[in-house]
Amino acid sequence: MTQDLTAPHAARSSHAPELRAVARHIGRRRFLTATGAAAALAFAVGVPGAGTAAAAELDTARLTDDPFTLGVASGDPYPDSVLLWTRLAPVPYQADGGLPARRVTVEWEIALDARFRSVVRRGKADAHPEFHHTVHVEVGGLAPGRVYHYRFRAGRFVSPVGRTRTAPAPRSRAAGLTFGVVSCQRYDQGYYTAYRHLAQEDLDVVFHLGDYLYEYAVNDVAGARAYPAGTLPSGLFDRETVTLEDYRLRYALYKSDPDLRAAHAAHPFVVTWDDHETENNYADDTPENSVPPEEFLLRRASAYRAYWENMPLRRPQRPEGPDLKLYRRLHWGRLAQFDVLDTRQYRSNQAYGDGWQYPGPESEDPSRTLTGAAQERWLLDGWRRSDAVWNVVPQQVTFSQRLDTPTPPAKVSMDSWDGYPASRERVLAGAQAAGVENLMVLTGDVHVHYGFDIKRDFADPGSKTVGTEIVTTSVTSGGNGSEKPANWDNLTAANPHMRFYSGLRGYTTVTLGRERARADFKTVSHVTTQGAPLTTAASFVTEAGDPGLKPA
Repeated sequence: MTQDLTAPHAARSSHAPELRAVARHIGRRRFLTATGAAAALAFAVGVPGAGTAAAAELDTARLTDDPFTLGVASGDPYPDSVLLWTRLAPVPYQADGGLPARRVTVEWEIALDARFRSVVRRGKADAHPEFHHTVHVEVGGLAPGRVYHYRFRAGRFVSPVGRTRTAPAPRSRAAGLTFGVVSCQRYDQGYYTAYRHLAQEDLDVVFHLGDYLYEYAVNDVAGARAYPAGTLPSGLFDRETVTLEDYRLRYALYKSDPDLRAAHAAHPFVVTWDDHETENNYADDTPENSVPPEEFLLRRASAYRAYWENMPLRRPQRPEGPDLKLYRRLHWGRLAQFDVLDTRQYRSNQAYGDGWQYPGPESEDPSRTLTGAAQERWLLDGWRRSDAVWNVVPQQVTFSQRLDTPTPPAKVSMDSWDGYPASRERVLAGAQAAGVENLMVLTGDVHVHYGFDIKRDFADPGSKTVGTEIVTTSVTSGGNGSEKPANWDNLTAANPHMRFYSGLRGYTTVTLGRERARADFKTVSHVTTQGAPLTTAASFVTEAGDPGLKPA
């Protein structure tokens, strides 16, 4: 979502002059691969083997305060393994988290029960200062389709207990799956009441579709949360995130929220980013604002680094300088294949200056791409090999056509797939060629609930329906929202394939079975104060082999 910021780079958030000089000297794409720049930035991507982290180990007996203030998380469940995450931060609102630049040995264990009477795996991991004392443990040797409980220990301190699960065995005929879909959780625009409710849901996994973090300044009262004076440290978050330290501190702020921590502890997450984890509406190496490209790539490298550190991501997702391969594939037996996309890192720049514009030759250029060529090939090749009942695509921006008015000419969003119609056509043609019958696209970004029938040709209302798109609203972004936003009449009239539209906050749950899928759009009445109840605003089903949303 667009916000006009003419001076995002506060003086306190500038990169060190020597880093800028190195970046300018090396150039746009090579600056972080050269030895000097990599050493200067401390962005080596392997497990640290030299430097301060290897020089000394912290005696955990010296820990006097709980280091598990930011909770625990798990992610990317495989049939035989799961990723466990935590970060040590006795003083989370401090740049170093309250720990010296020494590695810390952390013990972990995973059990069949929450009291850890039946421990099945345990081990140790190093929390390195180069990775901001985050821990990513890939626990293998687990049984498929099982619920597990996990925890960490550092010295005399024990973390909260997390609950996770593994995926069913490969090629097994899994009978069902229920997952949550969330996105857009701007901290200073409301409380995470939706996460408190999500933590109580009976879910197998949660898909987070981006804008986990917002780069915008947060004032001392946390905006709409209206904290009492002194709740947040004065002046610490009142600038836009630019440097690695900025992004790390902002993740500490977000993860300090108890409702977000509860949701992570309750369910494994599969995450992908959108724009605000770095900068609003950036496209590949093109920033929103006019800054030198090498400086934006320094910012992007910092943002990607902090994202990996703070998310439950596996080793293949470790960043390499300003790049991070986030797109990946997961399976739930033969019931579902999930192709998780990244529509930010590889896209062509938005046409016509971004925003809502009339489509034309620039946006309709067939060479334009939202996914990049390599990711597009990967997606279509994966569909050709898929034998899953449901092919689900968790991604960021609205896939289906959205005209802003029923009277031509109509504008469309240049930041969504409407701004890249040739890219969308290649994807739809690829799904058709692969024989994909049950296509489901999951979307975030726009701070509203939508339910769409995906048409083979959106210009023809009678065109074949080839899939469904579930767009989940924001957790908080946009404030309280409203059931019927100001453009509700225009959008519903202009887009007959739109089956549902609500502007309240919340999340979505989806249940996949072998015969049908059900989507429940859930909302809360308000987020600027705590305690809002949860309501199921609408429920729809789509039948296997007969795509399209029908009221449940």
